[in-house]
Amino acid sequence: MAAMDLLLVLLLLSFHFQFAESSVHVYPSQPFHDVGNSLLLYGGSEGIFASSRSFIRFENITLWRTIPNRGGLVQAVIFEASDRNNIGGSAYGGQRSICCTPDLANLQGCKQGEIIRIPSAHDPRWPLLLRLRFKGKHLSAKMEDAEILIRKTGIYNLLFISCDPKLKGLKMTGKTVWKNPDGYLPGRMAPLMKFYVYMSFAYLLLAAVWFFQYLRFRMDILPLQHCITVVILLGLLEMLFWYLDYAHFNNTGTRPLALTTWVVTIGAFRKTVSRILILCVSMGFGVVKSTLGGLTSKVLLVGVTYFLASEMLDIAEHVGIIDDVSGRAKLFLVLPDAFLDAFLILWIFTSLSKTLEQLQMKRTSVKLDIYRKFSNALAVMVVASVAWIVYEVYFKATDPFNERWQTAWTITAFWDVIAFVLLCIICYLWAPSQNSQRYAYSGEVDEENEEVQSLKADGDISLVKQEKNAGSDSEEDVEEDKRE
Repeated sequence: MAAMDLLLVLLLLSFHFQFAESSVHVYPSQPFHDVGNSLLLYGGSEGIFASSRSFIRFENITLWRTIPNRGGLVQAVIFEASDRNNIGGSAYGGQRSICCTPDLANLQGCKQGEIIRIPSAHDPRWPLLLRLRFKGKHLSAKMEDAEILIRKTGIYNLLFISCDPKLKGLKMTGKTVWKNPDGYLPGRMAPLMKFYVYMSFAYLLLAAVWFFQYLRFRMDILPLQHCITVVILLGLLEMLFWYLDYAHFNNTGTRPLALTTWVVTIGAFRKTVSRILILCVSMGFGVVKSTLGGLTSKVLLVGVTYFLASEMLDIAEHVGIIDDVSGRAKLFLVLPDAFLDAFLILWIFTSLSKTLEQLQMKRTSVKLDIYRKFSNALAVMVVASVAWIVYEVYFKATDPFNERWQTAWTITAFWDVIAFVLLCIICYLWAPSQNSQRYAYSGEVDEENEEVQSLKADGDISLVKQEKNAGSDSEEDVEEDKRE
């Protein structure tokens, strides 16, 4: 196989054989793969902050070969992403080669049969090489346990490489432990643990305010407000369980399978209910009309489909290790989720447009004002989401080696923040009040004789249906005529 550019090698390996879900990287009889003129096994890649407590530790690393030849060298190389070009070389401007060839040995003075290593400008000891040789015709070789201290903040990569073609079929068992100053949580994920603490408090505050109003006006609660209550509870549980999942990960170095599956399921359910809630509000359910009519089954079908698509995608991204899910499989899972999101956005705005037209025709000014505020807020959120998607694509496209890993957590955090903000807007516009029931369907009873007035009471929006004075005056006239 022709030699390959090292950058392409790292991209392909990190894409297909990634162990990014755990700071304890386990190698269960992991095979080496032919890459260029070498045999290579991807050991991991994580952001690590410099500290006397940060390290990469090798534990019980054992190599197994199939043919009992004499000798055989395997090297473990650790390098920071900015030093990626210090591994490998090129003869006469050709393609890069990981292992030293006869031409490169003459040009660069490297040792034939070993990795080409160029000392880093920051520290000549890096990239770091660890060597392990097979003794005699033994079929196995065990590396001495070692602990490498990390003195420079960066994204570190680990590769196990052999330049000996006689070792084809080589496999490896054991594990490496990657630790940051405050625990085992990878550097890219560490800020998210604090973020979920703040989000848990935000949801807790929203829940306290909402439930105060919910209990205060419990006799006038609408079905729509029941749905909002469910979304608040799901959001609070999701943020809390994400924190617990990350805290366990940080303390032990491994993700709890059951807890991660549970929080992913809660998150998928919360996203589904949130989207269905927005769709139902846009259709006027609970405010303009009491039922969805013939659309109920279609809304439920879309909701179930979206839940399944979101659940499968989140499980593939978060539960356990993901090296057994290929790039094409990930794309297959992402596409249905993205398609359903686009379909729901189109349906929401179409329904919202129809609802606004109905309210304009019925001249219900207060409802119309609320729905205009809602549509404006929704439009701003959609524009912000599209802008963020563009930024996210740019961020990932221009950072193939995760060198901006310290800010990568914001990609995930943004979607949780925007969902929370939109939920707060919905809670404000449709807060429980003493006249919720009367306001909700007043337009269905007598649209021509209805006059709606918005009152502020205890900081809430109270909507009261007012009777016309003409009606009361006519009743008094009738009574006077009877007495005469």
